[in-house]
Amino acid sequence: MKGVLLTQYGGKIVGPVAWLLGHLMNGIFNVLNSIGIPNIGLAIIIFTIVIYLCLLPLTYKQQKFSKLQAKMSPELQAIQAKYKGKKDNDSMLAMQQETKEVYAKYGVSQTGSCLQLLIQMPILFALYRVIYSIPAYVTIVKDAFSPLVENLMETAGAAEFLQSLKGATQFSRQFTNDAFVNGDATYIKNTFIDVLNRASSADWASITSQFPSLSDSIEKTHTLLNGYNNFLGINIGDTPMYMITTGFPEKNIGLLIGGLLVPILAALTQWINTKLMPQPSNNDKPNPDDPTAQMQQSMKTMNVMMPIMSAFFCLSLPAGMGIYWIAGAVIRSIQQVVINKHIDKIDIDAEIAKNTAKYKEKQEKLKTTRNMSMYANLSTRKDDLSSKNSSVSEAEKEAKIKSAQDVYKNNKIRKDSLLAKANMVKEFNENNNND
Repeated sequence: MKGVLLTQYGGKIVGPVAWLLGHLMNGIFNVLNSIGIPNIGLAIIIFTIVIYLCLLPLTYKQQKFSKLQAKMSPELQAIQAKYKGKKDNDSMLAMQQETKEVYAKYGVSQTGSCLQLLIQMPILFALYRVIYSIPAYVTIVKDAFSPLVENLMETAGAAEFLQSLKGATQFSRQFTNDAFVNGDATYIKNTFIDVLNRASSADWASITSQFPSLSDSIEKTHTLLNGYNNFLGINIGDTPMYMITTGFPEKNIGLLIGGLLVPILAALTQWINTKLMPQPSNNDKPNPDDPTAQMQQSMKTMNVMMPIMSAFFCLSLPAGMGIYWIAGAVIRSIQQVVINKHIDKIDIDAEIAKNTAKYKEKQEKLKTTRNMSMYANLSTRKDDLSSKNSSVSEAEKEAKIKSAQDVYKNNKIRKDSLLAKANMVKEFNENNNND
């Protein structure tokens, strides 16, 4: 098993996206370092802005779809009411066709919103992976741990002590992994960095107390990381819960306020963002056969739960994750205001007329294509028949006729055969004509 956090995420879908975004984060931090402000909090904010700007076209399409969804909802409900209780095949096909025509009229796909969300989801999950595992993707931060980790790897009892730290629980399986037990230096180093990357200020104090001979190296590393993690006076490597539980007894108002503000702002900004998003009508009843309606209903539930979940998770995660959620919600809210203003200026009726014209033109093209296809097939069949008939020469035709006549004249045919009856009719006609 590879390192859970330090080792870059290796999922088949999210993994490659995280690898790409990791290079972007690394580049941003290198630029900040080159201008003298190597700050992880600032890098997270810039990183989040860049990603959401790249996702803006998809976000716009999704919000435009939501606007049109609210407009066409009464028509969809009317179709559902029309075919309510009808489960026969013809009714189901007719309902699907009428629903398809309504979506075409408004120029949107029945799965358009779902598709855009599916495209965004791997990106957002990868974004989370990168921010949660900064040393795995940002080489400068990883290098900051290296001197101390190399010293700890040579110190007896270091692995056992790091494993006993409160923040090391999630890495317990790495300490028992075959690569760790067999002395894989790279794996052991990554595991140590994983634990130290999640160590609180209290954990760093414990490490110093346990290994006094390494106090200089520990102090140097911790000071360097504090510089990277310091954002507006708080250490974003600490959890808000740690800030609250430490700041309250020590009457450290700054630490206490910081610990409270991160989860509160995360929940508040999420709530504001959901309120700015277009909401489906409360009277809308999702059609079980409509994936978009199901998605809309799920989104309404998520809009209520997300702010609460953000506050809850922020308490136990490093404050850097809270900074990411706050920055993301603020950026999305600004985007939403701009998108709403732009969409409100759109003439929906003109948009519908344009989409209706496109749909009719498409249908006409399909009809023409079908007719041409039928004509082509018919022509091909005629050509095949003609070619088969033309393949029989006149000499062969004459030979077959003479053969049939000889058979008849020699009385070699059955009296009840079709040929005999045909010849009887022929003789009768000839006799009448002679008379």
